[in-house]
Amino acid sequence: MLYEKFGLVNTAEMFAHAMAHRYAIGAFNFYNMETLVAISAAARETNSPVILAVSESALEYMGDDMLMAMIAGLGLSPNEQVALHLDHGHSFESCAHAIDIGFSSVMVDASAMPFDENVALSARVAQYAHARGVTTEAELGIIGGHEDENTHAANQLYTNPNDAVEFVARTNIDSLAIAIGTTHGAYKRHSGSEQLRFDILREISHRLADFPLVLHGASSIPKILVDTINENGGDIDAARGIPTDQLRQAVLMGITKINVDSDSRLAFTAGVRLEMSENPNEFNPRKYLGLGQSAVYENTIFEITDIMDSADRLK
Repeated sequence: MLYEKFGLVNTAEMFAHAMAHRYAIGAFNFYNMETLVAISAAARETNSPVILAVSESALEYMGDDMLMAMIAGLGLSPNEQVALHLDHGHSFESCAHAIDIGFSSVMVDASAMPFDENVALSARVAQYAHARGVTTEAELGIIGGHEDENTHAANQLYTNPNDAVEFVARTNIDSLAIAIGTTHGAYKRHSGSEQLRFDILREISHRLADFPLVLHGASSIPKILVDTINENGGDIDAARGIPTDQLRQAVLMGITKINVDSDSRLAFTAGVRLEMSENPNEFNPRKYLGLGQSAVYENTIFEITDIMDSADRLK
């Protein structure tokens, strides 16, 4: 298994422990050296398992060799329980490529396809991955919103609990991303009163007891980050995320993995904008990128301790 050479693990053991003890694993997207260092440092500081997530577009941006060299540079040990995960692989080729270069977990996203086609592609990826010791995730239902050119959907479709049971049985996947009202991007809610569909989550977690369930589009969009960006030249006034109390409730009801992307983007942007606003004569990239890195680190600490409840969970 190639990923073992990098000190990575797949998600099987971490998910089993999280389900047994009712906490979630954070899957934090990263895009460059600064965000990778921030997330991994936060996981080490909190003694938390973590999933380092990379989208297709982020992998293209960083490149195979640079990405895996940065992972090697972390000097990971399997005892740290760190997985490297492809987020939203839209084809068999994309998922197989990630596995072949050292990813320990992949998500195949065929949620926009008809049910049987989603089953077929997800099962094919699972078969290829399992032969190489890699764990797999798939999505059923459609999570709306727009994160980037890789992650977007015009419509939203809640996951049908009956379909979820059949889907898991036919695909042999290791975890399932479900649609219960979360949304990709920074504009997730029209008001703070909107609720996730906990009735759907309750039914799926009952029918798929002891099976890892995943929330995408679940960033909380901290107001302090939005305000910092807007006060320093930004314009994202309508940004609103999933309230942290709803995320914590979802974890207690069976969510095992929560994806965090927009919050990290906002944190990095807030740090950079603040530094450049307060020090307009500064042109050393290490200064403003360093502030972005620190902001991502602090936000990741918050997510791990206050939402995932995964701090101090390593054996």
